[in-house]
Amino acid sequence: MGTFSGSGGGPAFPGLLVGPRVRDLTPLGPSTFSLFADWDATVTRLAELADDASTGTWHDLADLRVHAPIAPGQILQSGANYRRHVVDLVAAEKESVHGATPEEARADAELMMDERARNGVPYLFLGSPRAVCGPHDAVVLPPQGVQHDWELELALVIGRAGRHIDRRDAMAHVAAYTICNDLTTRDRLYRPDLKAIGTDWFTAKNTDTFLPTGPYLVPAAFVGDPGDLRITLRHNGVVRQDESTKDMIFDIPRLIEYASATTTLLPGDLLLTGSPAGNGAHWGVFLQPGDVLEGSISGLGQQHNTVTAS
Repeated sequence: MGTFSGSGGGPAFPGLLVGPRVRDLTPLGPSTFSLFADWDATVTRLAELADDASTGTWHDLADLRVHAPIAPGQILQSGANYRRHVVDLVAAEKESVHGATPEEARADAELMMDERARNGVPYLFLGSPRAVCGPHDAVVLPPQGVQHDWELELALVIGRAGRHIDRRDAMAHVAAYTICNDLTTRDRLYRPDLKAIGTDWFTAKNTDTFLPTGPYLVPAAFVGDPGDLRITLRHNGVVRQDESTKDMIFDIPRLIEYASATTTLLPGDLLLTGSPAGNGAHWGVFLQPGDVLEGSISGLGQQHNTVTAS
């Protein structure tokens, strides 16, 4: 399921992808967001429509433009949620600041992450829906900052409202999965004028086009085990991120439980589950105009975004 329009323009519409063809879902609702209001009924109807090629309006996918699959409600984003990624960061600090050997630094960092997994809590923050762009749209770098970075992530869409959701019940609230690339301008992340406050997630992460999303929304029943998917990102053809979602410190049920303890989760909310190791800061390489980002997650499709200057 996704959001499409004619390649020559025209209004966007929700559509059901069946092989190389797309069925217009406008009779069910004006947008994909609207289809999550009663997800149980929607997913049943989608199965019926997928098997009925003789009615409805169908398009060839090749003739359509693919947009971000949903204009979400809340966007909740997980930070520091992949073990190897965080171990790399902590170990580097222990070496540079505390003078530890590489072996000592990594061993200490791994012990810290083991303890965090046992007794710690997730780290979440809010993103702006206006940062969302399509899976094939241009990523436009702002004139402020130079350390523009990538972070490919598995994202889920809430299909059932809830507050104080127990982790044992959490997966029943997940409707679908998609891909998000949570771009960050590293040198805008910390505010030297407000050191006591610290990070500035708003300016570092919420620039327009800094959240390529999609291409599609894949219903949870078709994804398999979301805790065992492969996340791969290529930057100018070079593999930079290549990790399994098994490396999450806090799994999806724990993230949902933690988020819903603070805010009511509603159908159409988007929850990003964190980025694995291999971002640009790790490689000492940041985005430049003309760069190409290609991202994929098992069974969820592929993104292809070209980077431009503003």
